[in-house]
Amino acid sequence: MNTILNVPKTGSPDEMAQDSLKGIPRQQTNPARWDGSGWDVFVASLRYKNIEICEKRQTCLVYATDSGGLASGLPHGVVIAVSAQQIAEILKAAQAYRVPVTVKGGGLTTEGESVAFGGLLLDMRGMNKVISTDAEKMTVRTQAGIYWHTLAETLRRDGLDYLSAPLNMTASVGGTLSVGGIDINSPRLGCSADQAVWLQVVTPTGEIKECSETVNPELFERVLLGYGQFGIITEAVLRIRKFTHITMHYFYYGSLRLAMEDLQLLVRGDAADYCGILTVLDKAVNLLVAFDSDERERAFFEKWRSRIRGHGEFGFALRMAWHYALRPWRLGEAFYLLRRKITLEPAFNPSHHMEKGKIVDRAVVFSNSVWKFWGGRKMVIPDLALSAEKFVEAIERGNKVCKKYFPRYTLYCVGIKLLGKRERYELSCVPPDATDFAYGCEFEPILGDTPYSRDYLQSFKNEIYDIGVDMKTSYYRFGGMMKGYVRRAFGDAVVDKHLAMKRAADPAMILNPDVLF
Repeated sequence: MNTILNVPKTGSPDEMAQDSLKGIPRQQTNPARWDGSGWDVFVASLRYKNIEICEKRQTCLVYATDSGGLASGLPHGVVIAVSAQQIAEILKAAQAYRVPVTVKGGGLTTEGESVAFGGLLLDMRGMNKVISTDAEKMTVRTQAGIYWHTLAETLRRDGLDYLSAPLNMTASVGGTLSVGGIDINSPRLGCSADQAVWLQVVTPTGEIKECSETVNPELFERVLLGYGQFGIITEAVLRIRKFTHITMHYFYYGSLRLAMEDLQLLVRGDAADYCGILTVLDKAVNLLVAFDSDERERAFFEKWRSRIRGHGEFGFALRMAWHYALRPWRLGEAFYLLRRKITLEPAFNPSHHMEKGKIVDRAVVFSNSVWKFWGGRKMVIPDLALSAEKFVEAIERGNKVCKKYFPRYTLYCVGIKLLGKRERYELSCVPPDATDFAYGCEFEPILGDTPYSRDYLQSFKNEIYDIGVDMKTSYYRFGGMMKGYVRRAFGDAVVDKHLAMKRAADPAMILNPDVLF
């Protein structure tokens, strides 16, 4: 069912009009493919400047979908990015000939945001070098197409580490800064985008600009968390820290509500260096907490352990055994949970990444394990981002939706420290009513080998998104096929403001079309 739909576009130039979902099925379709007018002269103008575009079909097919696996489209051609100057020439020509340019980093989008429905696909992975590291200022300057795991490996050589990165380390730095980037250390450090102190950006009209909180601050705020609408990040300077081994502890719950309340308690109290929730259904809820130092670990057990209601592994096992002993007709579920635990535990504590009870490299351990056990051919992870007041209710509602659609699923919940009221938060994964901290949850079905239709999966995602609309909150990621929800969730004033800024910055509306605008 992943086919290219050549359906003519209709309606007003504002493709986020209030009635954009009226009269069509809630199962979203791919956007119409660009008709190709102006492509040949666009290609010729770039080849004249020694910029080669690959138009081979077999190459274009490599970029036909993203990690979500629900959107499908073909670019007319592909360029591997190599420099800001090259990208600037591409965007100048794209403006002149009105050719859409879609930017791809790690391709971990789930709603078709990095899928080109015609036009040019710009692959940023050619810009994947660490430029310099400053151990005195504790910063690193890097090209934006680099994967986080490559950046982490480079920093490790000097005993350094990133601050906040996405859980999946095959994301690119530039793509992450454009959408947020959230991990189990976000309750203390905020999202990845908040670690940027300087950016080199190519604007939609082909200007190469530097920006920071003091230099071109308006562009800085627009590009961070801007979903690729206001420029292409080509280089970034990020805050870093000393590399440490970590100690991990797990606390088990049979109640999702209790686990979420305890997570919020730890986040508000700055009780751990890392914390988050991973569930296997809502019968086995795991609150993980971890520490960079023995001092922080001791302080947790002295002050906080008695205040959280999670059980140790042995106590929780006894409770689960009693629970299923009284419900023998659900022994299949019990055996599934047991098998899952037996498989998961060694993966999160691999002997070759452990030293004296500490995890030597959490980036490798968690990124590999999460992708292995929660990834798959289709990364179906609709999400909600919420204020503290709405967190528990929204996740309990989303949990019911998961039960409705799938026999097996997992939730991943974290807190996000906010840096006050920033313009970058206005139309992003940060909920408009959140203060101090926001909270988020990914709802991920465990698909296994069971075939599900595209429409079935999209219907599941739509129901999760509807919770966000109903509760007037935000999402970790939005855009692509779900962009019709954005106006409904954020309201006309916010969306119209950003649409006007987009039109001013990108007159031909060619950069990352069909993501938001």
